[in-house]
Amino acid sequence: MTTTERTAIRRRLAIRRTAHRPPWGGRRAGHGSIVAPLAATIAATLAATVAVGVGVALARAERDRRSARARRSRDHQFAPLPGERPADGLRRMALGQLDLAIELLAGEGDVPAEKAVHETRKALKRLRALIRLLREELGEKAFAREDAVLRNAGQRLASARDAEVMVSTLDGLLKRHPRKLGARRSVRKLRRALVAERDRAVKRALGDVAERAQVLSELRAARGRVAAWSLSDRGGIKLVEADLRRLYRQGRRRRRRAGRSPIGQGKGDGARALHQWRKRVKDLRYAAELLGLRQIAGRAERLGEVLGEEHDLALLAARVSAPGGPLAGRKKARKALLKQIARRRKSLRKRALREGKRSYRRKPKRFTARVRREIVS
Repeated sequence: MTTTERTAIRRRLAIRRTAHRPPWGGRRAGHGSIVAPLAATIAATLAATVAVGVGVALARAERDRRSARARRSRDHQFAPLPGERPADGLRRMALGQLDLAIELLAGEGDVPAEKAVHETRKALKRLRALIRLLREELGEKAFAREDAVLRNAGQRLASARDAEVMVSTLDGLLKRHPRKLGARRSVRKLRRALVAERDRAVKRALGDVAERAQVLSELRAARGRVAAWSLSDRGGIKLVEADLRRLYRQGRRRRRRAGRSPIGQGKGDGARALHQWRKRVKDLRYAAELLGLRQIAGRAERLGEVLGEEHDLALLAARVSAPGGPLAGRKKARKALLKQIARRRKSLRKRALREGKRSYRRKPKRFTARVRREIVS
């Protein structure tokens, strides 16, 4: 091949050719650039990766939330957990009830104000029953300090709860006697007045920022002390047996006292004796719950509900009888309402004494002996 021919061939290979393009004629018709499809593929891959990452993060967050809810529910459980030592269980239950009260007072969660007040007071009552069972273990000084903190916190919310109870108690009477009471205009006026009083009381209880902050501070300080409890590692009911016997004995005595006392319309020794007995019945219920004694707890709960309704009717009777109240000048309506209240209270009192006799039929030593056998079995 001549030099001229080789030069022509080289010129044809070199003209308009770059390092990344095929030789002349190497491209076929219809072939396009791969840059745009490659970029789209990379973008889609990145988007999918981000989506997967976000999905994984959301799944982990939901798993953590569920785990936290389960742990919080476990800690709030007012009963022994399987395999839990008595000392550990009592401390966990005390911390759980304190956390519940703190959360409700701090406004955490979507809980209506009336329910928040009610649930907070219930948590405080459970706590007081628990430390009564640990009175001997904690010592008088520590017991008196914690009991005073919890009592004062509950009293700050008592007015709101009493106002709510009056509305629900009157509603119960109206439902029971729709013709005798529900049709009276003055009674409906009374209900509107009680609802307004309840709303104001709840607003005061939860709306006073300074007072609520003080209560929260006291409860958080109490939580720190409870977390530092060093309880004896005694099994069964040995840790609380002496105080359980004392609590049961007090309830038994107050039952006899309530049976001997006359009952009035919201005042007098009868109403007070029943109310004092009710406190120890509720303590017995909570003590049975935290020890896992379902039968005793259920019986005490039913008895406490009967005594609670009687007490609520006593409060309503006192409110209706007060001078200058919503029924002032409405003698017929007031008389009709007080008559139905008295009838209902008498029926509840008989029922409470009858059920109380069964609940407190054993002597204190025999009662704790039965509890000891039940827990061991």
